[in-house]
Amino acid sequence: MSGPPPAPLHLRLMRGNPGRRPLRPEPEPARLPEPPEPPAFLIGYAADEWRRVASELHLLGVLRGVDVQLLAAYCVNYATWRTAVETLATIAARDPVTHGLLVRTADGNPRRNPLQKIASDAAIEMLRFANEFGIGAAARSRIAAGWQPPERRPSKFDGLLA
Repeated sequence: MSGPPPAPLHLRLMRGNPGRRPLRPEPEPARLPEPPEPPAFLIGYAADEWRRVASELHLLGVLRGVDVQLLAAYCVNYATWRTAVETLATIAARDPVTHGLLVRTADGNPRRNPLQKIASDAAIEMLRFANEFGIGAAARSRIAAGWQPPERRPSKFDGLLA
């Protein structure tokens, strides 16, 4: 099967069901009473990002108990990306010619700084996980704010069939 993966029911409802296909109820994990604390293995930037994002996702009703590890993976990729970018900035300050974008190999040839690849890969993974939760401008643009079920207008045939 080709094409994008199907969107979860709650995201399709928030988007206003743009395809107008029939909506089948999906099994829905129980909603958490409060935003969960970050898992113990998240430290530093990852734990900070968890605290920043988890409360927002909880308010939107997107974060469920089964999503904790998925959000943790997003936070780990965020921490990796931020650390790589900050390290590159430090290197760039000391390298006025290439600004840390190139490094010399043992034989003296220039090559791309490995931190560039690390930052790029982490950003791609971070974006992939963020799309799962509807985080990001493009993901939010596909979500109708404050989704309400459409109002049903009374029909002249209401009540004819019992």
